[in-house]
Amino acid sequence: MKNVNPVNWFDINVSNLNNAKEFYETVFNIKLVDFPIEFGKQSGFPFDSKGLNITGALVEREDFTPNGNNTIIYFESEDCTTEENLVENAGGKIIRSKMSIGEFGFISILCDRDGNTIGLHSIN
Repeated sequence: MKNVNPVNWFDINVSNLNNAKEFYETVFNIKLVDFPIEFGKQSGFPFDSKGLNITGALVEREDFTPNGNNTIIYFESEDCTTEENLVENAGGKIIRSKMSIGEFGFISILCDRDGNTIGLHSIN
């Protein structure tokens, strides 16, 4: 296998798609795209199909139960503090404020409105 990032998609399960969309669109200043209903209630994160990037979707599930045992997905950021400052007003929670991870930059750990643990990563 080539030395490339193997991650190319993620699903974040949520209890209410519209509520979750508002959180992610507010914190990351993006617009999510609703998928055709035949795939279930889902909204995808923006991506460039010509570039090497990772994308995924918010997926509304009727049987969703919030819990703290989640895989952490890290979102790229210019500076973790920028998005971190928007989290609480968007209805989320800061679990761990921006901290150094040495030569690899910085991370912040957050919780969205449904209790999903997500991360931010920045070089600055």
